[in-house]
Amino acid sequence: MQSHANVQAVQIALDNADARDGSGAPSQVRVLPDAVHTAVAAAEALGVTVGQIANSLIFDADGQPLLVLTSGAHRVDTARVAADLGLSALKRASPEFVRQHTGQPIGGVAPLGHPKPVRTLVDTALAGYDEIWAAGGVPRAVFPTTYAELLRITAGTAAEVA
Repeated sequence: MQSHANVQAVQIALDNADARDGSGAPSQVRVLPDAVHTAVAAAEALGVTVGQIANSLIFDADGQPLLVLTSGAHRVDTARVAADLGLSALKRASPEFVRQHTGQPIGGVAPLGHPKPVRTLVDTALAGYDEIWAAGGVPRAVFPTTYAELLRITAGTAAEVA
């Protein structure tokens, strides 16, 4: 699994960004024994709180992809995000739309390693954790990071999304 193309693309993107984990060490994608399709499952597998899981959610924002990295402890308020961004509509993207814009499957979408950059919002609720875990390109892969690093490596915008 470590050799999966998506996992490699995410690790290369992390390396190219000089991404760091909560201890300051280079962020490394880790492959778990089983798929973790939900924040709860990821938190249980990692032994962390669900709030430390950065859910990567792709939305269709007036036909363009929008990646919202939100704490696993809550849901995105799509009406609020659409209003804040001046969008006419913000809807959950289809699996095909997600794969087209990220090259990754739903349940494994990483914050980076996409074919081209995707506009990204990073949930301010994640700032409350010293260590955050994000998906690594497939449902079994994750990597540790921090809120500041997520903002930096994704060129994301801090936002209240819940």
